[in-house]
Amino acid sequence: MSLLWLVMGVSLVIALAAWNKARRTSRRLAQLFELYWELKYQHGELRAELQRTSAGAADASITSRHPEDAFVPLTSLRR
Repeated sequence: MSLLWLVMGVSLVIALAAWNKARRTSRRLAQLFELYWELKYQHGELRAELQRTSAGAADASITSRHPEDAFVPLTSLRR
């Protein structure tokens, strides 16, 4: 009979340890999800900022072009 109580006690300790480990893993997973979405948001902000700055630089380079750098269609060269 005491062997059964011993087995039950050991099983209870193992179950509590597993439950505690699952809670810690769950908290860590929640932190990782939060960090993932924060990083994804920051990546989107940086991409938008890069597109704004590169579009501004492209606009500046278009206005500073010389007429000889402009596009010349091939049909006008054939004449």
